[in-house]
Amino acid sequence: MQLITTKSLLTCASLLMAGICFSASASAAEFRKLDGALPPALTMTGLDGTRHELANYRGKVVLINFWASWCPPCREEMPSMQRLKQKLANKPFAILAVASGEDAQEAAAFIKRVKADFTVLPDPDAAVTKRWKVYGLPTSFLVDANGRLRYVLTGATEWDEAETVQRIESLYP
Repeated sequence: MQLITTKSLLTCASLLMAGICFSASASAAEFRKLDGALPPALTMTGLDGTRHELANYRGKVVLINFWASWCPPCREEMPSMQRLKQKLANKPFAILAVASGEDAQEAAAFIKRVKADFTVLPDPDAAVTKRWKVYGLPTSFLVDANGRLRYVLTGATEWDEAETVQRIESLYP
């Protein structure tokens, strides 16, 4: 049984009013191409206490996924994100999973249940989520090895499908 906190309910309510938890599954074809601008700042502390700064990931393709444990599509796509991490283990690739509206305890409990070991960044007040102009969950961004925004996807997907993996691999120099 999952404990839902007042903070989670408030975040959920504000996202639902703003736009939502997307229930439809998306495919690689639904990735929206971006112009290669520099992304907003992202400096956060992970569940392990390590400070993560997006700028320090230069040279790697980075999947930034905004999610919440109360969001069914977010929960559904997590196992495929773990499989993607394993599939790209020998490549310069990283996943930064921003737990929108979740504190470290909430995010850690969920990640433990789904047996994921990628980087999880709690965003308890959803400040980073707002700075990135995320209006529904899940929302994911692909950042190329030069630190530029290349794609955004709103909605859940199977991250380890061939077409999606190809899209990610196309971002390597």
